[in-house]
Amino acid sequence: MSTAAVSNNPFSDLGLTKKVPEKTTNSLGQEDFLKLLTTQLTNQDPTKPLDSNDFLGQIAQFSQVSGIQDLQKSFASLADSLTANQSVQAAGLVGHGVLFPSQTGILESDTGLNGGVDVPATGQLVVQITDSSGQVVRRLDYGEQPAGTSYFNWDGKDSSGRTLPNGSYGIRATLTQNGASQAATTLAAGYVQSVSLGSGGLNLNLSGFGQVAFSNVRQII
Repeated sequence: MSTAAVSNNPFSDLGLTKKVPEKTTNSLGQEDFLKLLTTQLTNQDPTKPLDSNDFLGQIAQFSQVSGIQDLQKSFASLADSLTANQSVQAAGLVGHGVLFPSQTGILESDTGLNGGVDVPATGQLVVQITDSSGQVVRRLDYGEQPAGTSYFNWDGKDSSGRTLPNGSYGIRATLTQNGASQAATTLAAGYVQSVSLGSGGLNLNLSGFGQVAFSNVRQII
């Protein structure tokens, strides 16, 4: 006489028993690695035992891989912390002015056009303001300037004294040393309206300029 097995699960006969998914992994963890080593030692040929140097070498290789993974996690955590810190700093810039590399500036009736020049060494500095067609409308001669950041302001008037309309104008600078002239990097002044975080990092939204990378800011004014 056979006895049917009694199921403790009332849903088993209905086919509603939930199957536990098998755990699959493509990575080798420390526990798995130690099991492999133990199995290797257990099943080694007694006449040809595993060389201790090879054994230690395998452990060293695994430790190195594990250490690199931990280091990557630490760097990722550090990057997140730096990004958060930059976000706090950038948020504090809202409403302030910044200097950043640019070949254009914004003329406003109440402040004029403000900017700066990266002067690599002492020399005679000239700043030229150009219109949309590239024509020079004003030349500003600042004489000899020392190395560093030299600031300039254009009042919006052309070489004839005529007041020009507000808007975007080109700026370029020339530094003359011992009779030789070279172009110098010009910096535009812009006011921070807001801050945004994109895939490339932090960006400052500047009035009249649009987005400028936070990393390009040379100076807060």
